[in-house]
Amino acid sequence: MDYRIEHDSMGEVKVPADRLWAAQTQRSHENFEIGVGIETMPCEIIHAFGVLKKAAAIANNKLRPEKMTDEKLGAISAACDEVMSGKLNDHFPLVVWQTGSGTQSNMNANEVVANRGNEILGKKLLHPNDDSNMSQSSNDTFPTAMHIAAVLILEDKLIPAAEMLIETFKRLEKENEGIVKSGRTHLQDATPIKFSQEISGWRSSLEKDVELIRRSIEPLYEVALGGTAVGTGLNAPKGFSESVAAEIAAITGKAFKTAENKFHALTSKDELVFAHGAIKALACDMMKIANDIRWLASGPRDGLGEIFIPENEPGSSIMPGKVNPTQCEAVTMVAVQVMGNDVAVSMAASQGNFELNVFMPVCIYNFLQSARLLAEAIVSFNKNCAVGITANKEKMYHNLHNSLMLVTALNPYIGYENAAKTAKKAFKDNISLKEACVELGFLTAEKFDEVFHPEEMV
Repeated sequence: MDYRIEHDSMGEVKVPADRLWAAQTQRSHENFEIGVGIETMPCEIIHAFGVLKKAAAIANNKLRPEKMTDEKLGAISAACDEVMSGKLNDHFPLVVWQTGSGTQSNMNANEVVANRGNEILGKKLLHPNDDSNMSQSSNDTFPTAMHIAAVLILEDKLIPAAEMLIETFKRLEKENEGIVKSGRTHLQDATPIKFSQEISGWRSSLEKDVELIRRSIEPLYEVALGGTAVGTGLNAPKGFSESVAAEIAAITGKAFKTAENKFHALTSKDELVFAHGAIKALACDMMKIANDIRWLASGPRDGLGEIFIPENEPGSSIMPGKVNPTQCEAVTMVAVQVMGNDVAVSMAASQGNFELNVFMPVCIYNFLQSARLLAEAIVSFNKNCAVGITANKEKMYHNLHNSLMLVTALNPYIGYENAAKTAKKAFKDNISLKEACVELGFLTAEKFDEVFHPEEMV
């Protein structure tokens, strides 16, 4: 491999000749060989750095044009556009397990933007610290990148995925409106419910989750940029905070604004904890929904078997013909991961020491993994399972009319205790509720038929 020599304030460093990073990135690359190639800084953070570096250059050009000239701005903007597009992802090799402030990733962005900008210009004009990092600090850029990445993945990926599944459930509600089935509580038989009502519970849960996520995004619109090292705004021109936030909003099309208190913005990650809690709520509901569906589809002969789901792949290497609810299993495993990530996000957020949180990379790594995995799992679940759900009407009818809890309809006529005696006798003697009720002398056969209508119990 060919190398070139780069230098920083600590001296010279050999850097691969075909890479846009420079000395500080190389030092981190060599010093933190932890999860290399597997747990690198999420691409969402890299792209967010492209957004904020471009926004900072535009703001600097307006506020200090003698330092951020039009020529520099043009080169930085062009380089940042490539960062945002993902074109330069290979030039961001650093792992999550680095400094807790994300300083090396900020310098990685500074070096790539400066070197790529110089390539575009055809001359060495841009300096990583003096130009790419003008009016900034790692301490305010990394938390800003965290918020940008969080907002984008929630609004552009997770919410649309959930809304897609919501629409599927709306369709299934309409298609199954007239079907009555046995309800279940405590995994035991309960009073009847319409299948469409059961589906509406799934749909409404997801709608509530989307509402919670939307509410949690509001605090994430506030960005720390402009606070620089400790929140005082040292080395940033007056008005920079407001200007750069407006530029971030313009670039992303999102309602970003400057954080009211930069001392809070640098050290507290409460907004991310709150938002991840909403992600976890969605994961919990997806766990419940996926479990409901695989229970209802269990069988095909020895389970509940009340619904059919798509058969996507063979389910066993030894049992011919076996098909498993694999999409449900994928969703539930992702839900478990999200719940575990919530602990990591919470613990990381608790580590704000004085003027800076120093667990930021692990915090955003887990946050973004949760949102990404959950979004992709929901899309897969919708495409490969939910859209193909159909009711097994015959099995639903059989289970409904075989349920002892239909005896609840008799409460107004024979009382709770007599109804309980009826259910217990029917179960013990393996006879129908009607036969038990008549044998016990609580109702005549004619009166029983008059008051007993399971389909009207919904």
